[in-house]
Amino acid sequence: MAADVGDSIKGKTGRRRTQLLLPGAILLAVLTGAFGFYAAYTGVLPVPGQNGSHAKGAKTLPVIAFVPVDPVVVSLGHGGSDRHLRFRAQLEVNQPYEAEVAALLPRIVDVLNGYLRAVDAASLDEPTALIRTRAQLLRRIQMVTGEGRVRDLLVAEFVVN
Repeated sequence: MAADVGDSIKGKTGRRRTQLLLPGAILLAVLTGAFGFYAAYTGVLPVPGQNGSHAKGAKTLPVIAFVPVDPVVVSLGHGGSDRHLRFRAQLEVNQPYEAEVAALLPRIVDVLNGYLRAVDAASLDEPTALIRTRAQLLRRIQMVTGEGRVRDLLVAEFVVN
C-alpha cells in the first residue's frame, strides 16, 4: 500500500509537469515571436536583405533632361499604299549636353526620317517591331550626337495606320 501511494504521487506530479509544459512552451514561443517582431520593426535587429549599407552605398542619380523630338509622319509602302507611321519621341540626355543635342535636332529628325522610310511595312506588323526600331534609331541618334550624350530614346507614339 505504501508503494501504491508513492506511485500515485509521482504520477500526479509527472502529469502536472506535462500539463504545465505545453502551455509554457506555447507562451514562450509567442513571447519570442513578439520580441522578434518588435526588434525587427523598431530596427534593433536588422532584417535580412534590408541592411543599412544599401542606402549608404547608393549612387546619386545623374542629372538628366528630356529633349522632345518633332513628330514624324512617314508614308509606308510604295505607290498605292495608304499606310502611314506616326512617330513621336523624346531623347533622354545628360543635362550638360542638353543644348548641344537640341542644336542637333534637325539632323536627328533627318536620321529618323531616313530610317523610318526604309523600314519594310510588313516588318512593322511583327510584335518586336517597336523594340527593334527603337534600338536602331537610338544607335543612329548616338552616332549623330556623339557618345555619352543621348542616354535613351523614349517612344511616346508609334502608330501604324
